[in-house]
Amino acid sequence: MGVSRLDVLYRRLLLTKLFIQGWGKPEDLKRIFEFRKIIGNRERCKDLVQRDYPIFIDKVEDQTDCKIHNGHFISPLEHFVPGILPAESVKARFQFIVPKKWKRHRPVCIHLAGTGDHFFWRRRTLMARPMVKESGMASLLLENPYYGYRKPKDQLRSSLKNVSDLFVMGGALILESAVLLHWLEREGFWPLGMTGISMGGHMASLAVTNWPKPIPLIPCLSWTTASSVFTTGVLSRAVNWRELEKQYAAHTVYEEEIISMLEYCGTDSFRMGQDFVKNAPGSFDSLSDLDLGHDLLDLHSPERDQQMGLRSSCSQPGTEGHASDSALLMGRRERDGLDQMLSAVSSSGPHLDMLHAKNITYGTGRRQSLQRESFCFMKGVMDECTHIANFSVPVDPSLIIIVQAKEDAYIPRTGVRSLQEIWPGCEVRYLNGGHISAYLFKQRLFRQAIYDAYDRYLHKYSCL
Repeated sequence: MGVSRLDVLYRRLLLTKLFIQGWGKPEDLKRIFEFRKIIGNRERCKDLVQRDYPIFIDKVEDQTDCKIHNGHFISPLEHFVPGILPAESVKARFQFIVPKKWKRHRPVCIHLAGTGDHFFWRRRTLMARPMVKESGMASLLLENPYYGYRKPKDQLRSSLKNVSDLFVMGGALILESAVLLHWLEREGFWPLGMTGISMGGHMASLAVTNWPKPIPLIPCLSWTTASSVFTTGVLSRAVNWRELEKQYAAHTVYEEEIISMLEYCGTDSFRMGQDFVKNAPGSFDSLSDLDLGHDLLDLHSPERDQQMGLRSSCSQPGTEGHASDSALLMGRRERDGLDQMLSAVSSSGPHLDMLHAKNITYGTGRRQSLQRESFCFMKGVMDECTHIANFSVPVDPSLIIIVQAKEDAYIPRTGVRSLQEIWPGCEVRYLNGGHISAYLFKQRLFRQAIYDAYDRYLHKYSCL
């Protein structure tokens, strides 16, 4: 199966550089790797978050069809790995959208945010409000660290400054999800489940691995690891590889200390990356100096998003035709270059041969060696902290329904262990099209998967 043309064009039009400041402080990488060993084991971390962890409701808004509770709490990650979160991210904020009339039981689904999903309006408008109307289900929307009110002042839109920021975000969301699940249980809501789209789906998957009870999980447009996203997917061309290479060359701590901390998938991926690049054709040159625009699914700044409501062209249903028309127009103008690009992406090789739009030559063997080593290191550290196989298997995988796009260029599945292999008994539903078209046009199918997973839970555990 090929990849979506719209995915490739959308990335080219709308992305800024990722990880512009590099890997992050080596000491932060070490601390988060050590903490990953704890939260990767459900038995070791099941008591990290107290059942009565304090949560505060700041304001309640009375709407025609629901009530919206705005609340906050302090991220537990601040207690376990002090100072690793930016000051702005320490306070976790959420919205709880509750129907005025329950149709059956008091079900709640926690929605984690995807890339570029600042504040709450996208999930509230595209998922939570329709779920109140369609099924009488409540939704709890947690704001990601580094996003919205939790965004560091010097961060540009959704572009995480460091590779380590992604791992910190994941560790925080795992613990914060546990806080919210405990609180919802205390308040008498049932059944409880989790979902998310793209990065949000992956973060929800990580969070559920640590919950000690059966729970519905519906990850949409995500897969088993983030390593393929940043090494073989179209997002790999937005990574600031020059800075990563420079830091990797300047600090021996990466090669001499941090690599030794990789376990299981991180170690395996690092070695596989070495084997791959040893025999890979071409060079890594084509990813450097690309002229990119804005963030994925983030056409405006968060502040402007808040002001403009649904006018974001990636999340407003009424703008679907405009986005597609623009993409097709760009495709007609740049047909030859696009065909080259698609051919490269479809081969599932990393950023070695992709987008030879600029003929850049580096010349030295040392530069090529650094490119290869940085690629292997990225693959290893990403799998260390994000690969599902490095975490416990959820208590009941039959309650998991994964929704995936067949032609997703953002979440490559070739050469990656499948979720069915890691979580035997889970269900995978495939949609036609790519990542962007699924986000624009398939929200109803995401919601249906949520309802189906909850029905499956009620059928198996209604006596609880």
